Amino acid sequence: MEKRLQEIIARKAEIKNELAGADEKRLAELNTEVDGLDKEEAQVRSKMDLAGKLGTPEPKPQSRKDESEAEKRGKALLEKRSVTIASTGVIIPAYQASDIKPTFNEVSSLLDNVNIKQFTGGESFKQPYSTGYGEGEYATENDTTLTDADATFGYAEVTKTKIVAYTEDSEELIKLPAANFDAEVVKGISIAERKKITKEILIGDGASGHFVGIFDDGATAIDAATDIDFAEIDENTLDEIIYSFGGNEDVEDLAVLILNKVDLKAFAQLRDANGQKIYDVKPKGNFGTIDGVPYIINSNCKAISAAATTSGQYAMAYGPLSNYTMGIFSDLEVSRSTDYKFKEGMIAHRGVIFAGGNVTAKNGFLRVKKS
Repeated sequence: MEKRLQEIIARKAEIKNELAGADEKRLAELNTEVDGLDKEEAQVRSKMDLAGKLGTPEPKPQSRKDESEAEKRGKALLEKRSVTIASTGVIIPAYQASDIKPTFNEVSSLLDNVNIKQFTGGESFKQPYSTGYGEGEYATENDTTLTDADATFGYAEVTKTKIVAYTEDSEELIKLPAANFDAEVVKGISIAERKKITKEILIGDGASGHFVGIFDDGATAIDAATDIDFAEIDENTLDEIIYSFGGNEDVEDLAVLILNKVDLKAFAQLRDANGQKIYDVKPKGNFGTIDGVPYIINSNCKAISAAATTSGQYAMAYGPLSNYTMGIFSDLEVSRSTDYKFKEGMIAHRGVIFAGGNVTAKNGFLRVKKS
């Protein structure tokens, strides 16, 4: 049963990555598949819970390799040695131990869908991007005054930043088996790192040693003149966003809307004069669709619908998530100390990762403010 549960979770993760680029037909197919997986997952978990209550032992995992790696990391932590976790430990959704009841999700899936590049040991990298192309012109025979039609380019720099997560646990934690000890420590550190990074992708201030966020002036690939604003969400808001993004020759169809849950609620509650819903909102956890347009919830967006949001504050971003590039310059490293709070019997854990990010496409996102 445990093996099937892992397969279900893995498939749902694959579907989540596919959503951003799916058309309306494919979205419907994926939603149907997810509904079936949700039901099967509930049944499997129910059987596992019942087996536990009846004292029926769960079959051991088929793969000893995964278990032995976790045990090695757990023992290393117990021996007070630093532990290096692959960078994917920060990027993929955090593991939830079966014996710990999780709280509500605190990490936006935005982090899982941006463009990620590995530059282990590097300090920075520059991503070139096209800003435009020239246009041909009429000419006569032997004409020597030809018009230049040069393509133009820009570049965005992604520099290394240091992100640290610190946590303290009770000494009872070390009584867990080595593999469980590793899982619990890495889970807490990974969630903390992910929360910070997914926040900075939007609002990083671009200062030295900081991410450049989509909403920051330091995202020089975005022309601030393309920003739009709304006083409230109405029946025209989504169309205005969609048709304001991109160039003059196309309507983009691979873009994602990033917004606050409060504004998503406003879209869902909007009614016409006959009391009918104006927008078809289909939520699926942290993401979903509005009239077939993919969205991702991120609480770091201000909400246009919230009275506390003031004029000029950024509330949404719309564009292909691949237009934001995050560089991973090191693996996540976790170390442990029992000295700092020895009297209280607390164990300190410190996780460090070097990463950075920036918008790497010309006007890669349409930014939406409250007017």
